[in-house]
Amino acid sequence: MDIRELEYFKVICDQKSITKAAHILYMSQQGLSRVVKNLEKEFGTTLLVRKTSGIELTRTGAYLYSNLPAFLQEYDDIRSNVTYIEKSENHEIELLSAYGIIRLVTPECLEAFTDKHPGIRLVCHEYPDREVERRWKQGQGNVAFTVGNNAVTFPGGQQMEQFEIKLLVNRQHPLADRASVSIRDLKGERIYLENTEFNIHQLILERCRAEGFEPEIAFGTSGFSLCHKLVSQNKGISVTVDFIFNDMTGKDLVMIPFSDGPLYWTTWMMTRTDKIPNEDVLLFGRHVTDWMEAIRRGTYSR
Repeated sequence: MDIRELEYFKVICDQKSITKAAHILYMSQQGLSRVVKNLEKEFGTTLLVRKTSGIELTRTGAYLYSNLPAFLQEYDDIRSNVTYIEKSENHEIELLSAYGIIRLVTPECLEAFTDKHPGIRLVCHEYPDREVERRWKQGQGNVAFTVGNNAVTFPGGQQMEQFEIKLLVNRQHPLADRASVSIRDLKGERIYLENTEFNIHQLILERCRAEGFEPEIAFGTSGFSLCHKLVSQNKGISVTVDFIFNDMTGKDLVMIPFSDGPLYWTTWMMTRTDKIPNEDVLLFGRHVTDWMEAIRRGTYSR
């Protein structure tokens, strides 16, 4: 039995639907059905029954589901510590970064670290925000750059930088001459956002719903770049933050603050140093902190 099959089974139970679980896991329904069959063969029992409304757990399925959180958490902790020890002995830093944060920190920051510490191997992987969260919680990586509400997403961590989220419109758009806008101004507009794997998507969605309407999200992308391009073509509106707007802006784009309470794109650095000390990770954390401070002082530029 593959431990991932238990993780997939938990998602099916959480969602009460193989169809919804398949969407979240980027798997086919047939693939998830095979996972269930494999588990049922392994345990020698029927774990769930399909209904038109979703799935219904059997008594044994409910027992397995109720015990999975503690079991999977213990497994993740053990796997994380084993991986952490191995990477420490091999002087390897595995960095999980949400898209956009390397642009914020700058690639030169990472290059400067490897130049200064040639005996430490730095491996960087970029993913959407929530994929970073999932992989970190599964024990992958010993450093992570994340986006979101750290108090909710992870225990601990160091805030790097915070940017106010602002509306992005074309100069030809009726809102372009406004000094500020409200969330309600998004009602009825075609909105281009990063997809549901990014925390900014959920933030905008929640704020719109709190104002009593469902936003018309025309398309979910994998980054800010396409959003800027589509707004530049006046196909809809989007949101952005200062440092990305400054990189991508053209004469046809306008950035407008929200007047009804600030929205923030907040970045964090997580390091695994709480259980097993790792001097390499501590060195990297201090290097990034010093580099970000140098950017704020103007010593380095983005």
